[in-house]
Amino acid sequence: MPAPTAAIPKRTGVRAPEFWRRPPGLAARLLQPLGLAYAAAGAARRVLARPYRAPVPVVCVGNLVAGGAGKTPTAIAVQRWYAGRGLAAHFLTRGYGGRVAGPHRVDPATDTAADVGDEPLLLAARAPTWVARDRAAGARAAAAAGAQLVVMDDGFQNPGLAKTLSLLVVDGAEGFGNGRAIPAGPLREPVAAGLRRAQAVVLVGEDTARVRPLLGDRLPVLQARIVPGPDAERYKGERVAAFAGIGRPAKFYDTLRALGALVVATRDFPDHYPYKPEDIMGMVEHAAGRNAVLITTAKDAVRLPAGALAMLHVLDVELAFDDPQLAGAVLAQALPKAR
Repeated sequence: MPAPTAAIPKRTGVRAPEFWRRPPGLAARLLQPLGLAYAAAGAARRVLARPYRAPVPVVCVGNLVAGGAGKTPTAIAVQRWYAGRGLAAHFLTRGYGGRVAGPHRVDPATDTAADVGDEPLLLAARAPTWVARDRAAGARAAAAAGAQLVVMDDGFQNPGLAKTLSLLVVDGAEGFGNGRAIPAGPLREPVAAGLRRAQAVVLVGEDTARVRPLLGDRLPVLQARIVPGPDAERYKGERVAAFAGIGRPAKFYDTLRALGALVVATRDFPDHYPYKPEDIMGMVEHAAGRNAVLITTAKDAVRLPAGALAMLHVLDVELAFDDPQLAGAVLAQALPKAR
């Protein structure tokens, strides 16, 4: 019999509203005029923009919804593919949640999540990473530093930098939410408009939201999954208390259960939450009281206060394409210009 899951005592925070995930109801209908205005403003911005064309290919890994869809693991997998073909592929990101405007090359030894954001620290552990709110300036800086190709983590809706190849990442369990634009729903822009500017869709996880029928045959669909790192087997049969401040914490807990871990307590935090010492100590004590290991994600780990890592475990994951040959054929579209 599976162990019961309790909630680790928590403080409140700002999260995506639940009605974004449900068929449009009263709240979505009331906010629909604002959503239409938001979508129209974004469309006008893209029409009026004169995007900068970098001297190297730019591969954008973006999405159509606010919140986590798996962009960063996808960006890492994409960069790894290009690096495996001998290209100096640098990352470029806005650095959401950080105070540095950039262009700034991230130094994992000295930069903190408060400086550059959490995703850039994850990316910089793997390849040269640039934080720039002005994406065009960031691409120029990367090229000047020797980048032969730039992989953008997010920025699909940003019109300031021309993209050689754009991939849209979609969470198979969440899809496009209620199909409405912010604030009536999670969409950053209408689905049809976004698909017209993309070259492929990366569908992460089982398609329980029935995304494929919405896509039809307009774009290649790269089915992918989040897989745990090589040390994940150690958690099989282990009692764990898990916490996460990511777009969809439930995805992390489901990964642990799929490994065979006994998830006895969970605690959700807002995405990009800056952890405080008292948060960690409270969860350490709660986990100890339930005879459980405290565990979190790699993205959360870079936002922990000093000394916290010694008191908990971190589960590393990566993205794997179900059909590597199809993924390679899509990514190869940027290779001729790269060389």
